Amino acid sequence: MDFVLVVSGLAILLGAGDALVRGAVALSLRLGIPALIVSLTVVAFGTSAPELLIAVQAALDDAPGIAVGNVVGSNVANVLLVLGLPALISTIDSRDCDTLRSFGQMMFASIAFVGLCFLGPLTWWHGLVLLALLGVMLSDAVMSARKHRNGDKQDFLEELEDVDPDMAWWKVAGFVAIGMVGLPFGAHLLIEGARSLALGMGVSEAAIGLTVVALGTSLPELATTLTAAIRRQADVAIGNVIGSNLFNLVGIMGVASLITPIAVDRRFLDFDLWAMLAASALLAPFVCGMIGMSRRVGAAFLALYVLYVAMAFVPIG
Repeated sequence: MDFVLVVSGLAILLGAGDALVRGAVALSLRLGIPALIVSLTVVAFGTSAPELLIAVQAALDDAPGIAVGNVVGSNVANVLLVLGLPALISTIDSRDCDTLRSFGQMMFASIAFVGLCFLGPLTWWHGLVLLALLGVMLSDAVMSARKHRNGDKQDFLEELEDVDPDMAWWKVAGFVAIGMVGLPFGAHLLIEGARSLALGMGVSEAAIGLTVVALGTSLPELATTLTAAIRRQADVAIGNVIGSNLFNLVGIMGVASLITPIAVDRRFLDFDLWAMLAASALLAPFVCGMIGMSRRVGAAFLALYVLYVAMAFVPIG
């Protein structure tokens, strides 16, 4: 039953998150907000809404292990699983990728987040620091995007399938309402199921957050990256992972820390934060154009992820 609650919560979160994105994007375009700004803000935040609600709900329910574990575990999964599986199926030629700048920002955010965790528990001032970093990075993204693309609405709509810029107002309201109601409900089901699952299995909430919850919230990124790899769009595949990891750290943990204090379990400080940094650093040779992500690399990434999941259930510290 606990597993059913977790799966149901995840399904509701993903469906509500998709509804919120579609409604928010349509609303923004109806209000005349440039497509470029929508893609960098509304879409980015909307697609991260499930993770945000999980982090906030877990912290409010006194389950900080799930809150931090979801973000840290998702970042590890995004690199090792979300890139590893597509590379195993279809080689990702990353040698011509233009993601070095974003990768540098992700690594800076990762190091800053690890440093703040050692100054934890994460409170409002930690959240302000993380959100300030997010603001700087979003500003940089806007300026960079203006240099490299004209922000044409039609190009944006082609990237976001199923978005109607002329959607009826009642439909817009319906999608937004579904997202606003479904997200907290799904988060509540998932947290309750995850906590009971951890208790029943005799493992820590951190372990469940690092594995079951993190894997579930990484499914959208996996689907997007698989599609991009099959279409030979290496920039999209790697950029999707880097962008998601960046938002997880500075956006999700920034907002969650601002709402309520979040304790950082000792196992994160001793192992998982360093595993996240190491996994992120593994992208360096690929974003620098030194080598492509071959099937052999994909197999190695997947093997590392399986090892990491196994380690998540081993008591540390």
